[in-house]
Amino acid sequence: MFVIVKSGPETQDGKRGVKLARDMGADLCLVQNAVYFAQKERLEGFCGTLYALEDDLRLRGLKDDELEKETKKLGYVGLVEIMADEDKVVGMF
Repeated sequence: MFVIVKSGPETQDGKRGVKLARDMGADLCLVQNAVYFAQKERLEGFCGTLYALEDDLRLRGLKDDELEKETKKLGYVGLVEIMADEDKVVGMF
């Protein structure tokens, strides 16, 4: 399963999406304001693969040294490829 979250850490939708990914052992992709979840110590207990959209990280001024070391940055093409390869994709807003 692949979960995509776009809402930031201060929102219920964002928290719900991250919790779903954590509880299901799913991979997580952070886009838009959700990239703030990739900051160090915001995703404690998450064990899936963590992706963040590179353009959204850059637009929000987040630097590599601020992110969890496991964060894999990807572009739109990479996101589409992962979504095409997954059997289930869930979008949380």
